[in-house]
Amino acid sequence: MNGVIVQDGEPFEKALKRFTKTCERAGILSDVKKYRHFEKPSEEKKRKLNTAKRKRLREEKRFGYYR
Repeated sequence: MNGVIVQDGEPFEKALKRFTKTCERAGILSDVKKYRHFEKPSEEKKRKLNTAKRKRLREEKRFGYYR
């Protein structure tokens, strides 16, 4: 569980900014965005295949066909 201790005289906005940064480092916001909507198993499989294909094409473009 993330938390931030607010010092005396510290503005609320600054403490909120520190809290959001700690949540971002922990990866909480990406998990929330990931599970915001239900994704059917077939859609999830299709999305993972597309990301793998993009990654493979990017690496082939970067390193050539043979490593």
